[in-house]
Amino acid sequence: MNPIQTIRGRLRVTQAALAKELGVTQGNISHYEQGQEVPPTVAKMLIKFAASLGETITYSDIYGDPIYT
Repeated sequence: MNPIQTIRGRLRVTQAALAKELGVTQGNISHYEQGQEVPPTVAKMLIKFAASLGETITYSDIYGDPIYT
């Protein structure tokens, strides 16, 4: 499962509801769930929205852990 889809499940919201909260379209949410990179401004809004629901979401939850070589 994609990180955004997982987060959305944790928040128990639909794509449409999440899109409205983040100021993007439902199509954008669908693209993020299919692997399109989430812009940093949207990630920041997602973290704030999750916090308003009592959930802690981090950049690592959204983007995954960085790989160091």
